[in-house]
Amino acid sequence: MGRWPAGQIRLQLGAGGANPVPAHQERSATDKALELSEPDDAALLRRMAKGDEAALDALYARHAPGLLRYLLGWGNDRAEAEEILQDTFVAAWRAAGEFQGRARVRTWLFAIAQRQARDRHRRHSLEIAPEAELDQLADAAAGPEESMLEQLDQDELAAAVAQLSPRQREVLALFFVNELSQAEIAQVLEIPVGTVKSRLSSARHALQARLKPGGEVSE
Repeated sequence: MGRWPAGQIRLQLGAGGANPVPAHQERSATDKALELSEPDDAALLRRMAKGDEAALDALYARHAPGLLRYLLGWGNDRAEAEEILQDTFVAAWRAAGEFQGRARVRTWLFAIAQRQARDRHRRHSLEIAPEAELDQLADAAAGPEESMLEQLDQDELAAAVAQLSPRQREVLALFFVNELSQAEIAQVLEIPVGTVKSRLSSARHALQARLKPGGEVSE
């Protein structure tokens, strides 16, 4: 996964990019260097809204790995996931000026990625693949349930995860692998927090049951 987003987006949006920065808005080299040192995500979006491709590259470098890991859960084909990732950053580039700060930028990006993946899923009937994200579930140990997962063989865990419903796999991936809070998952999936809690509880119980000899639980 290389540093391609700005160039690819130029191709999709047309030469010259979107919202080029007028000459009178150009900052000094010193100001730009200071802002580039450790800009927060919101600052990067503000710069993107003005057509700053370096800000897009910085945001991509910061969040693309986690987003790609999430998107791989929507299909076994890495090329397909990378196409959706590109669509996600194209959408983020176009909507940068609309970001209102009601959620973290990371959560906002996951929500865009989720919508892009669902759109692709509807068009091409892709199935959510359990291995891509949830084979890392055992690395997210934080309590008794996760300690049990840590001790499992990866093949055994993948087999158990494969038996879960797509909704259960998705919520587990967002919570354990991508480390989103329940409130952030609710924003990404556009569902109430209470629904997130119930899906998490159901997914945990279902996974535990399937990891027991002969265990089988309905969705």
